[in-house]
Amino acid sequence: MVLLKNFISHDEQVEIVKVCRELGVGLGGFYQPGYENGAKLRLKMMCLGMDWDPQTYKYGNKRVFDGSTPPSIPNHFSKLVARAIQEAQSLTENEYGACNEEDVLPSMTPDICIVNFYTENGKLGLHQDRDESRESLQKGLPVVSFSIGDSADFLYGDKRNVEEAKRVMLESGDVLIFGGESRHVFHGVPSVFPNSAPKELVKDSGLSPGRLNLTFRQY
Repeated sequence: MVLLKNFISHDEQVEIVKVCRELGVGLGGFYQPGYENGAKLRLKMMCLGMDWDPQTYKYGNKRVFDGSTPPSIPNHFSKLVARAIQEAQSLTENEYGACNEEDVLPSMTPDICIVNFYTENGKLGLHQDRDESRESLQKGLPVVSFSIGDSADFLYGDKRNVEEAKRVMLESGDVLIFGGESRHVFHGVPSVFPNSAPKELVKDSGLSPGRLNLTFRQY
């Protein structure tokens, strides 16, 4: 697991917000997902590349409830993911010395992006990202997470136990990557800090109060 602080520049963050807004109001855009028991997630979601259904925990090419096709992942998003992975690999190479960094943190080419928008009272319980293909999970292909807007607490640990989980704050522009041995880590967002987004970002992007989070993975 690697945290790259302030990795996404101001201009890149503004562009991401604007692209997500444009995609979010179109077909396959933002909606409030729910679980099979009828409970609603405390966030708005949009999928790019492939759709993920929180009721079945399966990926597909169309959204079940309205039949819409997810928008494609913009090419400049994928390039930013590749750059972040390369940076994280160079850090792991320094940490692990002679080890092949691909063995510690493999590369991946994203074909899925789940975009979540948390309002000021948004949250997401501890869970694992394990709905990708068996091959992707066995190889430990990483999840790459972009944080934009308000800061948030991020919990992570080896068990689904909030009391034992470690905590780190994710701020606007941060990129968190977890793969290899950490691919199945439990993680969640217990709280968002209102009005913590950079004022220049809010002014230049028109971002609504809350936190925009993009998580990329390879099916």
